[in-house]
Amino acid sequence: MRRFCGIIVALGMLLTAEGVAAQAQQTEWGKWERWGEQPDGSYLNPIIPSDYSDIDCIRVGDDYYAISSTFQFSPGMTMLHSKDLVNWEICGNIVDDLTQIGDNLNWDRMTRYARGIWAGTLRYHEGRFYLFFGTPDEGYFMTSSARPEGPWEPLTPLLLEAGWDDCSAMWDEDGTACFVGTHFADGYKTYLFRMSADGKSIDRQSARLIHSGNGREANKLIKVGDWYYLIFSEHKSGIGRYVMARRSRKMMGPYTEEKQLALASREAMEPNQGGIVQGKDGQWYFMTHHGTGDWGGRIVSLLPVTWTDGWPIIGKVLPEGIGAMQWEGRMPYNSSEKLTIGRSDDFDTEVLAPQWQWNYQPRKAFFSLQERPGWMRLKAYRPLQPNQLMKAGNTLTQRTFRKADNEVTIKMDISRMEDGQKSGLCHFSSQHSALSIVKENGICYLEYRKNGNIVRGPEAASSFVWLRSVWGLDGLSRYAYSWDGDNFVDFGEPYQMVWGNYRGDRIGIYCFNDVAEKGWVDVDYLHYR
Repeated sequence: MRRFCGIIVALGMLLTAEGVAAQAQQTEWGKWERWGEQPDGSYLNPIIPSDYSDIDCIRVGDDYYAISSTFQFSPGMTMLHSKDLVNWEICGNIVDDLTQIGDNLNWDRMTRYARGIWAGTLRYHEGRFYLFFGTPDEGYFMTSSARPEGPWEPLTPLLLEAGWDDCSAMWDEDGTACFVGTHFADGYKTYLFRMSADGKSIDRQSARLIHSGNGREANKLIKVGDWYYLIFSEHKSGIGRYVMARRSRKMMGPYTEEKQLALASREAMEPNQGGIVQGKDGQWYFMTHHGTGDWGGRIVSLLPVTWTDGWPIIGKVLPEGIGAMQWEGRMPYNSSEKLTIGRSDDFDTEVLAPQWQWNYQPRKAFFSLQERPGWMRLKAYRPLQPNQLMKAGNTLTQRTFRKADNEVTIKMDISRMEDGQKSGLCHFSSQHSALSIVKENGICYLEYRKNGNIVRGPEAASSFVWLRSVWGLDGLSRYAYSWDGDNFVDFGEPYQMVWGNYRGDRIGIYCFNDVAEKGWVDVDYLHYR
């Protein structure tokens, strides 16, 4: 397998935006009308205008794979696949059962907002894919699979201790393995450990301190030529977060040479965490999220890597020899296979499509794709707190996109709803809004909710209802409903999507009952235009 990633050279002086010629801003943040691959053989950043945070990227033969953190959503840790580094598809989610990590990620606890699965590292070694990741409360875990789609082995704990994040791992040519992790709870101290050849254990006694402080995290350990490199980010007040590197001639260090690879690029929301990979065209690239999140989440861009004096400078190389945000580039490869990230679903399959994730580990007996073929059945049960959407289990979600035109429509059969039940379409991160049907005293009504504020609408005029949300680059959602699927009526005030819990906005379908474990809705489809 080809080695991915790289960097190289002497201890460098920290460069800041002051005194450095800044790259002209080509795109006002969040106002892009075009993105991704363009007809002229170029691409425009972002390549994925959606919340695929904490990216890591590798190449295996002619294919690229990337992972994205998922926090409390289940199944956890999304795996992406590409042929050209710009067009991507979801090929699966790796951690099927979050209770392997801890019970607090289950539907009957729901206490891990902003926690759960944080950043990870994806590696390929001797015919197997390996995932290493951390959770801030439980520790480090790993799993492996012969195929990126899975099945993946049950999780193996590596270090059951709170306060660690952003790990990485590597195998040397002789099979020697090591692991890197940051103890953020103890002054952001980053350590290197010896790891077993199967990746299933680390030697705590072998810990070697690499560096500490400055919020240093986002570790990626790689090898290029005869050098081992630790790519990471750091943060300084008044400057922001930017990409750094250290190098050594030996995998176990010491890593004494250090250089800053890119500016914070705060006007571009600080691209800083990702994977450096060599493309099929022989060039090098940095696939990164933009670390300062907003309602769109931490979206993804692809930056060129230029080797300058032995160091991989990220993005546009400025005269001072440091990188900055670059908004466009030539396509790394012209693939006839144009992959896309799935959105719409007619629920015609026996398992959920991979774009879907539950808010926390779901209660499996309370949803079905088989009881009414071609529909998804959501059965109602009590939330952990009455009438609280964020404490209601079995909310089915997917990421939203920061595009110029977005329209999401669901069709529901509400004929089997029971008193106390509420079911509908929602947006949420740290705040939420929803348009739903509620049933009280045998009558179904329309209801709009924005956090704790609720507005009652008209009685249902049909046993079927269509609910819709429309938004653009401003992230302002406008809801509408229909009783026939053709004529829609706006309802509820516009809702400004928000950033929170380290997540951008999600679209979701929910169903709960404050009174009893009774009633259900059948969802015919969700169409995301």
